[in-house]
Amino acid sequence: MCIQARAINLILMNTYDVIVVGSGISGLNFSLNAAQKGRVLVVTKKKMMNSTTNYAQGGIAAVMDSLDDFEKHIQDTMKAGSYHNNKKAVTFMVKKGPELIRHLLELGVAFSTKNNTIDLAKEGGHSARRIAHVGDRTGHSIEKVLIDNVKNNKNITIWEDTFAIDLLVDKGICYGLKVLQNDEVKLLHSSAVVLATGGIGQVFKHTTNPSISTGDGIGMALRAGAKMRDMEFIQFHPTVLDSPRKKRFLLSEALRGEGAIIVNHKGKQFMRQYDKQAELAPRDIVSQAIFQEQKNGPVYLDISHKPAKKIKKRFPYIYKELQKRGFDITQEKIPVSPAAHYSCGGIKVDLNGQSSIKHLYAFGEVACTGVHGANRLASNSLLEAIVFSNQIIEALPKQEKHTPPSFSPSVTTDTSGSSTSYVRKKIKKIMWKNVGIVRSPEELKEAQQKLEKLYKNYTVAEITPAAFETKNMIETARAITAAAKKRKISLGCHIIRHQESSSSLR
Repeated sequence: MCIQARAINLILMNTYDVIVVGSGISGLNFSLNAAQKGRVLVVTKKKMMNSTTNYAQGGIAAVMDSLDDFEKHIQDTMKAGSYHNNKKAVTFMVKKGPELIRHLLELGVAFSTKNNTIDLAKEGGHSARRIAHVGDRTGHSIEKVLIDNVKNNKNITIWEDTFAIDLLVDKGICYGLKVLQNDEVKLLHSSAVVLATGGIGQVFKHTTNPSISTGDGIGMALRAGAKMRDMEFIQFHPTVLDSPRKKRFLLSEALRGEGAIIVNHKGKQFMRQYDKQAELAPRDIVSQAIFQEQKNGPVYLDISHKPAKKIKKRFPYIYKELQKRGFDITQEKIPVSPAAHYSCGGIKVDLNGQSSIKHLYAFGEVACTGVHGANRLASNSLLEAIVFSNQIIEALPKQEKHTPPSFSPSVTTDTSGSSTSYVRKKIKKIMWKNVGIVRSPEELKEAQQKLEKLYKNYTVAEITPAAFETKNMIETARAITAAAKKRKISLGCHIIRHQESSSSLR
């Protein structure tokens, strides 16, 4: 398909102390910290509230109860991650948990309470109640508070509807960012660039992630030559609404923490056959169990045996959203299926968020600190995002000045190439079929060959966000598949089976 490229102006912009790409919980929290030291620019490709954080229902895991302790949380995290975790990073994160909750309270986050104390929930893989939450819309509530604080900070500039195209890197040093804004390509210089772009879920046919999760940070970092880690470990959330012609919707793990059960097409519980923790087993185990049971028929999540009043009070958002889709969670079983949810790997960083490229930092889902190992423990994602976006500020004052190289004020385009919609559909189909919940060496080889062909044939024929997103999706999918192909044995959420026993979800 031939697409005519539009004329694009290229403009050199002023220097910022720090440029943050992404407006989720990690990007906003870091911006507030960095604003104490200099001028910060926040670049987000949609509106401020359009982030994966906004979809986080569960909460933040932190040791806040006298019956709990740091060692339990550390061990739960390590076990869920199949002990592939960086224990130093896990210990650091867990011990920062309580002060993190206090920090959010000071910012204005109104956590749910019970008897005048924070109401702590329990989720799969946790040995104690340690999930601080705001009803069933924790991410949305934290995001709103952070946005209010960021907007009131005079040292922070916000650019919405601005797409980050590529990092500016010279001699192994990142000195800025190339962005697309209002049909103009702008070169932004800065002392540091922070990638907080979130997840990669859109490379799969079925995902809990919003449409913005196209692996932009991973794509930019790969092109810049940054090192990656653990890209093969893609967590699939086990309980996502699965109904024909109904929009998919995540059913929080907290439902199972409050007594919801999972049953097969005969109405029988089956999780105890797969793990002694039953419904509260880690997500990789629950997803695999549902995958196996679905070969015989539909699988359902059922909490209708609990008092309706209690369900509506604890899960008001989930109750209302399911009602919109024609379901009543207080009265009936809800059909569920796994969907791509979270990338446990990403840009390799140290505890200060420093990548392998000088002056380039990353945190949140786009980064890999090693805390999640081969599978993330529930509600550790928001904890990681804030803990490390607090820590990264410690590294910034040590940076050196770098004189940017000269540049040519032109943009090269190509008027040939496949349509973005066609290529996106191909990527999603390949990844879901061949690099999904259960993988085989044969399927991974096939996926790699097909993705390589797409990569070679795809050109950015039109300077638009959609075209660049598609480019990032291809490169992210290639990185995930290559990493999965290298790991020959099953570990965490990377499950390898022989061809004859391997199949895909619907």
